[in-house]
Amino acid sequence: MDWKALFGRTTFMMSMALVASLGLGLSDHFPHIEPEYRSNATIIILAIMMTFALSRIPFKGMNPLKDLRSSAKALFLGVVLASSIPLAASFFFDEPAYKIGLVFIGLTPFAASVVPLTYIMRGDFHHAARGTLVVYVSAIAYIPAVVWIVLGETVPMAEVVKAVFLVVLLPLLLSRFLQNVEIDKRNMAVFLNSCIFILVFISVGPTAKMFLSEKVLLLTFMGIGVARTFGLGITLEYIERKRGIPWGQRVTDVLMLSYKNKGIAIALVTAVALASLSPDKIGMALFPVTSSIVIEICWVIFMDSVLLSPKRMRAELGEEDSAEVP
Repeated sequence: MDWKALFGRTTFMMSMALVASLGLGLSDHFPHIEPEYRSNATIIILAIMMTFALSRIPFKGMNPLKDLRSSAKALFLGVVLASSIPLAASFFFDEPAYKIGLVFIGLTPFAASVVPLTYIMRGDFHHAARGTLVVYVSAIAYIPAVVWIVLGETVPMAEVVKAVFLVVLLPLLLSRFLQNVEIDKRNMAVFLNSCIFILVFISVGPTAKMFLSEKVLLLTFMGIGVARTFGLGITLEYIERKRGIPWGQRVTDVLMLSYKNKGIAIALVTAVALASLSPDKIGMALFPVTSSIVIEICWVIFMDSVLLSPKRMRAELGEEDSAEVP
C-alpha cells in the first residue's frame, strides 16, 4: 500500500493521532500550548478542512424541498436521534465542564465525509448530499438554541454563535467558491485526514493523563459513546434491513445517525470552555470528546469490516439485483 493510500484512510490517521497524543501526553513530553492558541488553531484548521470537504458536495440539484421525506429523515436521524443519548447523559452530571463536552458531542452534526463514504459504499448519494445540506444549515440555528435551553447562562452565547459561524456557516459559504476546482481525490483524502490528525493530537494530548486518573469517568464516557455509535447504528441497520429498506438508503441512514463530526465538537468545546471555564477545566470539558474518539475509531473499523463491509455489500446488492429480474 503506497503512502497516499495509507494516509488517506481515516481510521489509520485517527489511530496514529490517538497513539501519538496519548504517548506524549502520558510521558510529560507533550508540547505546552496555551489554551487560547489551541482554541484558535482548532477553529482555523477545522474551518479550512470543512471548506474543502463541503466543496466536494454538489449542492446544485439537492434542493431539500424536492424530497421533503429525505430531508426530514436526515434531520431526525442526524439531529434528533443522534443527539438523544449524549444530551440525556449530560443531565446526570453536575460538573459544568463535563456537561459542556456531552452537550456539544450531541449537537455536532454528522461528518461531512458521510457523502464520500456513501459513494464508496454504494449508498444513496443524493440522500447523503441533501441531508448534509439540510443538517449543516440547520446547525446554525439549532446548536445555539439547544445550548441555551440545556446550559443556559453557564456558557457565553456570543461565543457559541461565533464558533458556529466560523466552523459551520463560513465553510459552507466559502466552499461554493471551490466547488468547480478540480482536486485529486487521493490528495484531498490525505489533506483532510492530516487535518483530523492535528485536531485529535492537540485535543487528546492535554487530556491524556485523565485517561489514567479518571478511569471510572473514562469508562462512563466510553459507555455513552458505545451506546451512541454501536447501539444506535446496529439497531437502525437491523430495523431497516428487517423492513426491507434497500442497501443504498440503509448505508446512508446508518452513517448519518452514527458518524459524528468530531472536529466540530473539539472546536466548539474548546472555544466555549476557554470563554466560560478556568484554564484547568478545559481538559475536563474535552474529556468526553476525547474518550469518545476511541469508540469512534472502533466503530468506523467495525462498519468498514463487518456491518457495511464490501463483502456484505456485494452479497446484498447481488440479491437486490436478482430480485429485480422478472
